[in-house]
Amino acid sequence: MELRILAAPREQQALLDLPWDMPLEQWPEWYLVALPRGISRHVVRFTRLGGNVYALKEIVKPYADREYQMLRDLARLDVPAVQAVGVVSGREAPGGESLDSVLVTRHLQFSLPYRALFARMMRRDTVDRLIDALVVLIARLHLTGFYWGDCSLSNTLFRRDAGAFAAYLVDAETGELHNGLSDGQRAHDLDTARTNIAGEMMDLLAAGQLDESVDPIGVSDQVVERYEALWTELTEWEAFDVNERWRIARRVDRLNELGFDVDELDIVTDIGGRTIRVQPKVVDPGHHSRRLLRLTGIDAQENQARRLLNDLDTYAAVTEQQGEDEEIVANAWVMDSYEPVLRAIPRDLRGKLEGPEIFHEVLEHRWYLSENLGRDIGLEEAARDYADTVLRHKPDELAILGGTSAEADTTQPFRITWSDLQ
Repeated sequence: MELRILAAPREQQALLDLPWDMPLEQWPEWYLVALPRGISRHVVRFTRLGGNVYALKEIVKPYADREYQMLRDLARLDVPAVQAVGVVSGREAPGGESLDSVLVTRHLQFSLPYRALFARMMRRDTVDRLIDALVVLIARLHLTGFYWGDCSLSNTLFRRDAGAFAAYLVDAETGELHNGLSDGQRAHDLDTARTNIAGEMMDLLAAGQLDESVDPIGVSDQVVERYEALWTELTEWEAFDVNERWRIARRVDRLNELGFDVDELDIVTDIGGRTIRVQPKVVDPGHHSRRLLRLTGIDAQENQARRLLNDLDTYAAVTEQQGEDEEIVANAWVMDSYEPVLRAIPRDLRGKLEGPEIFHEVLEHRWYLSENLGRDIGLEEAARDYADTVLRHKPDELAILGGTSAEADTTQPFRITWSDLQ
């Protein structure tokens, strides 16, 4: 049997140095890094190669090849998912025993499995934000024609997003990509999500990691209710009188606020011309993050981008530059506001959160300080106080966790804001 590594050239060379003739669960600790990992029916380990961290999942070859291709297809569709790096097959132990293939994905920085987020008692509002993030992810997947087949919190990674969470698909093993999904396929995904999430919430409640006020069945039902509300907003026809054309713009604005761009509108009038029906074609989620990236070069989650753009607008008003070209104002804001805040954070603390998340939290901290002191606090002063009193005590979500991989195994009990749809 010949070892085969399917990967980009720059990753192939590094992957050659790993002990592929050993089952993953037997790898020596010096090959591994300790990161929180969720429940999986497969052996999963993390390793560092050339400054990057990779997730390794041991799985039979046909499924490894299929999931690798599925993740690459999702990447081309710009779906929030982990990045497929390669597949290692033809593995064989020294005694001649055949070993399963390994799917290699790039570890998503600053992301955590849901059980790591529940390491401390989880309040109801935090549960709601996780569910909101998962609902948005499911809707995005369904819009692209992706049937998940095993939707759950366990198969999702979460990143903080300006007080909310952004969700990423981490397991596409059962997924199917179609030109579009039937109502039955979407309903089956939701029914699977309802069942899986109810079980996951019950496990957390039994382990004392969930506030007793949280009803596991109610949370799982919430997924379906919120999904249906979002799906209606994204896809349903809306009818109104011909004199209420302003409602077309309002529908587009609501979708933009939810982070979705509208490519075109399907508009139909009745025979008498008194009633208009409108259905948007929603494309390219990430409305605010793309605008922020275009103006500033800052790559942020959707809610982070929304918050930063609001601060940019405030900056333009305070500096009396509302009539100035927005690219010029954005460049000035980066130099006068964003970069000074990040420079005010001590270097040893910068790995705790992403830059946009730090800026968002500094804005929040500045508001509280100003309220308590009865005077306006400057951004840099707020950033220094935030670093000393808040950030220093947060867990490090970028750096590799210390200890053995077993210590980081969170299988042991370890916004998009929905008011927009109310």
